[in-house]
Amino acid sequence: MPFQEYPTYDRIGVRPLINCKGTLTMYSGSVMLPEVRQAMIEASRKYVHIEELMDGVGRRIGEIMKTEFGLVTNGCAAALCQVTAACVAGADPDHIARLPDTTGMKHEVITLKTHRHAYDHAIRMVGISLVEVDDDADSLRAAFSERTAMVAVFGDRAGDGVLTVRKIVDIAHDHGVPVFVDAAAERPDVPNPYLADGVDAVAYSGGKCLRGPQASGLVLGRRDLLWAAFMNGAPHHSIARPMKAGKEEIMGLLAAVERWVERDHEAEWREWEGYLQTVSDAIASLPSIRATIRQPGRSNVAPVLHINWDTSAIGIEPEEVVRQLSEGEPRIEMGGGDGLSIMPYMMEPGEDTLVASRLREILEPGMANNRGPAL
Repeated sequence: MPFQEYPTYDRIGVRPLINCKGTLTMYSGSVMLPEVRQAMIEASRKYVHIEELMDGVGRRIGEIMKTEFGLVTNGCAAALCQVTAACVAGADPDHIARLPDTTGMKHEVITLKTHRHAYDHAIRMVGISLVEVDDDADSLRAAFSERTAMVAVFGDRAGDGVLTVRKIVDIAHDHGVPVFVDAAAERPDVPNPYLADGVDAVAYSGGKCLRGPQASGLVLGRRDLLWAAFMNGAPHHSIARPMKAGKEEIMGLLAAVERWVERDHEAEWREWEGYLQTVSDAIASLPSIRATIRQPGRSNVAPVLHINWDTSAIGIEPEEVVRQLSEGEPRIEMGGGDGLSIMPYMMEPGEDTLVASRLREILEPGMANNRGPAL
């Protein structure tokens, strides 16, 4: 075997895939932009003082994103932990060292019942207690006390009920309590809608729509709060010390943020629509096929193609199609259930024709009933 200077997926028996599911961490998020890769390589060549780096990068991100400051974390979940720690312990070295022991500190975080999700764990690990409230102003006001450290909002569900983000902010600020929004898979638009509503901090994944390093997160907001969050993380000896964002991730995310405001987002959308059209055209003539486009919500902001059919006409269940796509070559991962769903957000140029060809091959009448797994 020819000598290679670095390992590859093939050499260790790992099969790469075409990602038709979106920015899920399970499927490795996104492919980094070329500028991000280059920034990380350049950052890896020299030593820097991390506090100086974070200050410089934070100011630059704030300038680009039209806010006070930007903090780079080791993913968005790390941001949830660090900002919560900042609201509980502040920048007090003694308090920072004691977390998750919150004795003598504010230790309750208010959230709406409808905003609970799996990433609560990153908030709870600080040692706080979550206080759930109903979606109305009276319930929210009644939950505040001298123990309240923060209000946590799940951006994907913000505005779905009675309480708007601005109303939550107004009530929280009346009690002197900061509001933090988890907007991991959302677009960090400029001007930022959450910051415009008055929230103190909002966090995004760096490895999703920004297409920065997978192990990075971006927090925008008040400088004092975000610097306290940094003090509660690496390189400081604090609860988020294991969540290290290295110089490479910090500079890589800065490159992604710089590119974000330069990218042609309308052209990207048209490209995604083109991918979905390629797939739709390939299967349109098959019997009973129904293909519809669903517009996105706040997260994974791209059109989604849903494909359904009469299994008596096609002769194969959606889950079997998903299995064959995953086991075949090229490996293709897409959503299943009562049909197929194709999210083009993380697809690369040329992959649409590969997906269309394999899907047509599997769904072709008279073939699906008798074929084994594609190898």
